Amino acid sequence: MAILSQLRAGKSATAAVCLAILLTLTGCRPGGEQPEPHSEVLLVSGGLLVAMDDAGTVIENGAVAIDGDRIAAVGGADELAARYPGARVVPAEGRIVMPGLINAHTHVPMTLFRGLADDLELMDWLQQVIFPAEAEHVDEEFVRWGTRLACLEMISGGVTTFADMYFFEDAVAEEAARCGLRAILGEGLIDFPAPDNKTWDEAIAYTEAFLDKWQGHPLVTPAVGPHAPYTISGEHIQVAHALAVERGAPLLIHLAEQPTEVEQIREQTGERPIDYVAGLGVLDDRATAIHVVWPSEGEIETLAELGVGMVHCPQSNMKLAAGIAPVPRMLAAGVAIGIGTDGAASNNDLDLWSEIDTAAKIHKVTSGDPTVVNARQAMTMATLGGARALHMEGEIGSLEVGKLADLIVVDVSSPHQQPVYDPYSVLTYATRAADVETVIVGGKVVLDRGRHTTIDPAPVLAKAAEYRDRIRDSLKTATPEG
Repeated sequence: MAILSQLRAGKSATAAVCLAILLTLTGCRPGGEQPEPHSEVLLVSGGLLVAMDDAGTVIENGAVAIDGDRIAAVGGADELAARYPGARVVPAEGRIVMPGLINAHTHVPMTLFRGLADDLELMDWLQQVIFPAEAEHVDEEFVRWGTRLACLEMISGGVTTFADMYFFEDAVAEEAARCGLRAILGEGLIDFPAPDNKTWDEAIAYTEAFLDKWQGHPLVTPAVGPHAPYTISGEHIQVAHALAVERGAPLLIHLAEQPTEVEQIREQTGERPIDYVAGLGVLDDRATAIHVVWPSEGEIETLAELGVGMVHCPQSNMKLAAGIAPVPRMLAAGVAIGIGTDGAASNNDLDLWSEIDTAAKIHKVTSGDPTVVNARQAMTMATLGGARALHMEGEIGSLEVGKLADLIVVDVSSPHQQPVYDPYSVLTYATRAADVETVIVGGKVVLDRGRHTTIDPAPVLAKAAEYRDRIRDSLKTATPEG
């Protein structure tokens, strides 16, 4: 009778648990139906479910059932408790359950260069500081520790997928997989000696081996990463694209990031960067263009017509004074847009929540229209929009049956979030990385109520301090010429 009285009391967490117990004891469901068979089902239950799907599904007292690495069901907590009576429950009362965030562009090993050089123009920052520092310090060990630090930061902030372009990308892949994060990873291809590959032939051979090794991995999607039209020739961009087509891989490329880049490419080719690269035949529905701060109207139409994804990195672009991408115009044209942090050397963090907030606000200022890039649109760019920009919307980005089980539980009980009227508003304008409580990637819990389950923070933070001292000492002893 106690169980029945609890059930009559309403949709409380206790009622859901009691219902599960009752159905387990009786072996039946309402209407005489039998419970669905399941094995090791994980039930995230009791929170405000924000699915981030096209329908705008929001469910009070909602739940997500996870079977293996996929979402088996999305619905009310009581309903799913009845369907999966033996499930392991992750309680989410008083919280928001939503898809994991997608950091659609970064350079994760560069966390170890965080704060190394601030307040410089892009080309000065690259040529005077970053490229020389990479030449001196970047090796496989650097990449591994920088990736661990980045994964620690991103998991803490609710990122479940990131897209990366750097060097020693095989090491990035190994560390991301070990930390349990989903990743789209492109070996950076440039026409001058890189820390890992000193010639083009070495770089393209490395990329081929990288694609072969990671193809079909449950977490890592290998990609091809021609850096930008100002660091790699048109012929080599075409070779990179042909390899991506041959192996069925994504292609990641920086485009139209800064006015100086636009002028440089125009002087060299007679065309603007996106027109130039499109003329090479390499922009298609496997390509993701990063930054795209300075496109012409015609180039925006080109991106939309060819199905090219775009990644908006507002804070990095602001800090380097690169400009502000015309996101409202691109959204209106139908370009799929995600949000990225860029590397921590130019941001200086991998906090996607602050990027979402910035993306929602900055375009209101530049347009003079407070209605552009509303809260739901901003959150979409960090979830389903990011998946579309990376051409992975069939697998990630929203809480829908059959998709990969990448989701987060966000505490919304803090004073800076109260009271909650609208879930998109509180997530976009009031939530911070520290509010993320639980992170699940592919059905595996990688952050359990604030505790990391796949990575030990202490040695990672200690090693970051070691690298700081090493790099700082090298700067002290460097001559003006070197």
